[in-house]
Amino acid sequence: MAQAAGSRKIRIVGGQWRSRLLTFPEYSDLRPTADRIRETLFNWLGQDLSGLHCLDLFAGSGALGFEAASRGAAHVVMVDSNTRVFRALQENREKLQAVQVELVMANAADFIRSDTRQFDIIFLDPPFRLDVIPVLLPQLTEHLGAKGLVYAESRGTWPLDPTWHIKRSAKAGAVHYQLLELKSHA
Repeated sequence: MAQAAGSRKIRIVGGQWRSRLLTFPEYSDLRPTADRIRETLFNWLGQDLSGLHCLDLFAGSGALGFEAASRGAAHVVMVDSNTRVFRALQENREKLQAVQVELVMANAADFIRSDTRQFDIIFLDPPFRLDVIPVLLPQLTEHLGAKGLVYAESRGTWPLDPTWHIKRSAKAGAVHYQLLELKSHA
């Protein structure tokens, strides 16, 4: 497959596809989660995600969703609304033969309103300019399974709804990232 002009790459850091490259288009809103942050996140989650169901709500480069699948997640739903980005996700899924990955081309808010499934882990890493975490986070509660977790990544902090508990948090450069759980699950 020929490499498209203006494409970028990111490496999967762990699991069965460790060191495999994901290719994604050059796009201003695409900011893949850095290797160091992904390593920390998957240390928090545990390296083996066998049997878990994950949702990558702003899939972008696919770094978080494919990383979860690489580490044994049973099913990973990856959502993105950009046509070029979605095409790259399809190509990466095919290249990895990632049969456990379901791709959905949709707006994240529309997907959350229309889908009724529950997930063990929801990755919430929207383009920073959208500033949608405070809006979407309350809508995720009905999509979390028992002991479900939400990973949120943002440019800064935001006021956290009192129904949530910060299980882990860190900062790398300008990126703030947190692992959240419902207080009723804490």
